[in-house]
Amino acid sequence: MAKDYYKILGIDKSATDDEIKKAYRKLAKKYHPDVNPGDKESEKKFKEINEAYQILSDPKKRAQYDQFGDAAFNQGGFDQGGFGGFDQGGFGGFGQGGFDFGGFSDIFGDIFGDVFGGGTRRNMGPERGEDIRVEVTLTFEEAAFGTEKEIEVVRYEDCDKCNGTGAKSGTKPEICPECHGTGEVKITQNTPFGRIVNIRTCPRCHGKGKIISTPCPECHGTGKVRRVRKIKVHIPAGIDDGQMVSLRGEGEPGVRGGPKGDLYVVVRIKPHKIFKREGFDVKLKMPISFTEAALGAELEVPTLDGRAVYTIPPGTQTGTIFRLRNKGIPHINGRGRGDQYVEVYIEVPKRLSEKQKELLREFDKVSKSEGNNKSFFQRMKDAFGG
Repeated sequence: MAKDYYKILGIDKSATDDEIKKAYRKLAKKYHPDVNPGDKESEKKFKEINEAYQILSDPKKRAQYDQFGDAAFNQGGFDQGGFGGFDQGGFGGFGQGGFDFGGFSDIFGDIFGDVFGGGTRRNMGPERGEDIRVEVTLTFEEAAFGTEKEIEVVRYEDCDKCNGTGAKSGTKPEICPECHGTGEVKITQNTPFGRIVNIRTCPRCHGKGKIISTPCPECHGTGKVRRVRKIKVHIPAGIDDGQMVSLRGEGEPGVRGGPKGDLYVVVRIKPHKIFKREGFDVKLKMPISFTEAALGAELEVPTLDGRAVYTIPPGTQTGTIFRLRNKGIPHINGRGRGDQYVEVYIEVPKRLSEKQKELLREFDKVSKSEGNNKSFFQRMKDAFGG
């Protein structure tokens, strides 16, 4: 009976090379003997889809098939390096136990990760320990000028009783007789397509390569115990919210002699009552009286270093910003400091005595008579047409 290779792969006759390859990958993964051990129907189907792919993936063979059908390949096999004759045992001779995949090794490498004769090997060498991340909360001033904090870290450490071996004192771990210390076992299957080798984690030692006959009662054979440690951390001046300080080698222990992980301390900064940080600059809003604004004054301005004296000129308006150089946050690299910006606003009293009211009315009367508000009323007159 004639074979419909397009139907076997579930594609149209107009299928592109990519569509042929995609269909083959999907079916090969589904019907592979290693996925369906002992299933004769899957083996038969697997042989058919490989046969179809070998023909349709080759432009020359596909053209021959489209013209003559599968009859073009039933008389003595391919002369151009094909199957070696389906009638003589299939792909390169199944009967000889040497399944030669030829052109499809790249396909099976993608699908099964080189299970044919190799397998995927586990990393049995030293592995670095996991990193630990903790947070520390600082005041505004501590972040600005730096500080030293003591933090608690919970981590695994080598067991003191067994020195990290996991074996009870006086005993030691033994080489696993199942995998001979490799942590891996090879499972070989003989199929009609040849010998297939899978490499898996040793079920006896769980990949460790060693077994412990008498576990340590302290760590129960793990070699590690959970500890709470207090560690001092130096916080540099100028650090900002969300930045981290790293301590090398203060993380979780490594595996199989690998180095320890690191400890990352994430900084969180409490908001300040009057200061606001922007980069390395500090901003402050400060109230002044009407008299100070009108006549000018020497102000005592709060800064991170204490109080500083700053003279404001007469006629200072609400929203005016003054700059105090080098009164901001120290740069984290130790070179210079930011500035402090002071924005003043006139504070209007909510309660006035009768004498204060009388003086203000007199002031307002004198101001109007001297034309102090003339420019404002002139603008209002222009705006509303007289």
